[in-house]
Amino acid sequence: MVYIILILGLVILLLGGKFLVDGASAIAIKLGLSAGLIGLTIVAFGTSAPELLVSVNAALKDTSDIAIGNVVGSNIANISLVLGISAILYPIALHLSVLKLDYFFALISAVLFYLIALNQEVSRLEGILLTILLIAVNLYIYKKLKGTNSEESQGDINVNYSSLKAILLILVGVLGLYYGSDLFVDSAVEISRKFGVSERVIGITVIAIGTSLPELTTSVIAAFNKKTDIAIGNILGSNIMNVLGIIGITAIVQPIPVSDQFLKSDFIWMIGLTLLLFPILKSKLNISRIEGGVLLFAYLIYIYTIL
Repeated sequence: MVYIILILGLVILLLGGKFLVDGASAIAIKLGLSAGLIGLTIVAFGTSAPELLVSVNAALKDTSDIAIGNVVGSNIANISLVLGISAILYPIALHLSVLKLDYFFALISAVLFYLIALNQEVSRLEGILLTILLIAVNLYIYKKLKGTNSEESQGDINVNYSSLKAILLILVGVLGLYYGSDLFVDSAVEISRKFGVSERVIGITVIAIGTSLPELTTSVIAAFNKKTDIAIGNILGSNIMNVLGIIGITAIVQPIPVSDQFLKSDFIWMIGLTLLLFPILKSKLNISRIEGGVLLFAYLIYIYTIL
């Protein structure tokens, strides 16, 4: 039965990702916003909902390794696994604004997370600071990107939906991602624990990959539909949301202890892969299939080092 639930969760995730991309794309045009901005805000928030649920629950149950591993592992998976697979399936083009805004804030949030965690705890005060920064970053990006939609982006976005239908699609998509991830993660954790895997390894592998499936699903569908602004915006936006939003809100609910293993290994990988992404994005402002393969290979090396 647990394997059936695992597959059911994945199917719900796939449908949720499609509905969310379709609805967000329609809203982007109706509000005169760029697809990249929608990917960085609405879609990124929707696909980060599973991380929030898992991290808050883990913190309340005193399983902090799962709370931290979920976010760090998800950020690593987003940059290497999700972006790598998406680029292999369809090369991802991006605008210069992605490098100047999305990537910049994703890198800053990763470094800030590491610095805050150096004392081996994320306190309530630091959680409040991260949450305030999330609001400030989104307001800044909204101000910078509002009304910057290009004709090329408009041509790729379906505008046949009414506003009500587009909103309903987003809501159904978010719910699908939420419950699909819940089913998938619960069943995956149950399977993994039978093999005696530690909470840290479960957090940065099974749970992180499970909660990154919405990003993978949404980005792959967006890439297939040639809506690459949403694909890259969704991934970088989710990484920003994971640190500033997920860790911020979780720490407000319950301060999060950070084990030394994360600081010596996983945080370094998270920052290192984020830095690796810069020359890839900067070269020709796209991610080719070969570069996608490099990112995916880097993720496989990371997984090999922790198992």
